[in-house]
Amino acid sequence: MHSRSYITVRYAETDRMGVAHHSNYPVWFEVGRTDFIKMFGMTYSQMEAAGVMIPLVNLNCHFALPAHYEDRLIVRTWCIHMTAARIEFAYSVKKRADDGTETELCYGTTEHGFVDTKTFRPCNAKKRLPELYDMINGNIKEL
Repeated sequence: MHSRSYITVRYAETDRMGVAHHSNYPVWFEVGRTDFIKMFGMTYSQMEAAGVMIPLVNLNCHFALPAHYEDRLIVRTWCIHMTAARIEFAYSVKKRADDGTETELCYGTTEHGFVDTKTFRPCNAKKRLPELYDMINGNIKEL
């Protein structure tokens, strides 16, 4: 199972040539990750209110082609690995053409640790958020 997030490249995300800066891709990954978690009935805010945050531990991006101003993008996000302490997501950013075809521009992964919102110490997501943990763990899709 994966989420789909739709983004249109904004002017502020581009340089004078209309090419999206590479620093935008992790932001777009975050949009995808947020939408992925929402698919399981919980928002990031609700997760934090329940006492769990997922700070970034590792980020990988592989760029194939540039995105340009006003390109319509689709960010697909899925979980590729999860333990009680960590979760790893994969992403594919594709440009959507008017005829419906898609061209992959970038793919990547992020790894996050589960931490307590008050102490910032590692916590056990399986115990803290058992329903969310089980739903996501039941939908892992490897690369």
